[in-house]
Amino acid sequence: MNVPFYDLRAAHAELRDRLDDVHRRVMDSGCFLLGPETEAFEDEFAAYCGARHCVTVSTGLDALTLALTAAGIGPGDEVIVPSHTFIATWLSVSATGARPVPVEPGPTDVNLDPARIEAAVTARTRAILPVHLYGHPADLEPIEDIATRHGLLVIEDAAQAHGARHRGRRVGGGANTVAFSFYPGKNLGATGDGGAVVTSDAQLAERVRLLRNYGSAVKYQHDIRGGNHRLDEYRAGVLRAKLPELDAWNARRAVVAGRYLRDLDGIDGLELPAVASWADPVWHLFVVRVADRDTLRKALTADGIETGVHYPVPVHRTGAYADLGLPAGSLPRAEALSQQVLSLPMGPHLSDTQIDRVVTGVRAALMA
Repeated sequence: MNVPFYDLRAAHAELRDRLDDVHRRVMDSGCFLLGPETEAFEDEFAAYCGARHCVTVSTGLDALTLALTAAGIGPGDEVIVPSHTFIATWLSVSATGARPVPVEPGPTDVNLDPARIEAAVTARTRAILPVHLYGHPADLEPIEDIATRHGLLVIEDAAQAHGARHRGRRVGGGANTVAFSFYPGKNLGATGDGGAVVTSDAQLAERVRLLRNYGSAVKYQHDIRGGNHRLDEYRAGVLRAKLPELDAWNARRAVVAGRYLRDLDGIDGLELPAVASWADPVWHLFVVRVADRDTLRKALTADGIETGVHYPVPVHRTGAYADLGLPAGSLPRAEALSQQVLSLPMGPHLSDTQIDRVVTGVRAALMA
């Protein structure tokens, strides 16, 4: 029996009748963009997060970019970003014409380290962009304190954190603007790309609505220079069908993570993810650290266990950001993580038997 890294088919099989109904509903309506499915999902997801507004867009990257643009970020500005993240976080800043300024994680965390932020603030800094990486919330309170002292915006990247809670409140339900991704493999995923900006700022939400639709609120009236960043009706309907299951799916992910944390504890050379006392993560990924990552991965692959690496190349070492002039060794924490992280199989449809297989495989490879 092979163990998939993440089984997309299982969720769709569970909801097949509901998803078939979405298809019929959208096809029968003849409305494929910015229609009733989109409007209903935006209302439902805003309510789920505890926010006043949700504006759907075509991708998670667009959600970040449009949130930054709507907030007035542009050429000449700087935005503080994590050094360890998916490249989309940085790309969203670059897309506005601003400059990403990377800050390292702390010594025992993977998220942006609040203690290192202040040193990165300059006269050009306009915003801080924390990422709730792997589904674990970033430590927002000290980040927001720094932002308040320096007059900065905080815009959150919650592409991996649908339903996560920070000090009891869902990500997306606070004062900051938050960007989500609905890429198929996310905790709440569409049948293709998708994203959303969640905010309680009515003016910012309206500006994002204009930016996603050619700068137009009324057909052929274009108030600003926008683009085409719309989510289609079918994907909105799929997200509506899945949203009622999100909490239960996240709870199952927590069970899987709990098994890993219990049964893989105490293995020499294996570092398990830490959970802050104030956080309720949703375990988008379960990421361990091991010095000889590639050897462990090969052993698990040979045993029929799929794994992932998030992320094998630090953003500052990609060709896309060579122009920043950040050489090897300039961001050592991100570089070390890129060589050591390994994502184990995770998902709400992972069976107890499959969890046992993963635990047995990891223990056999590292304790031989």
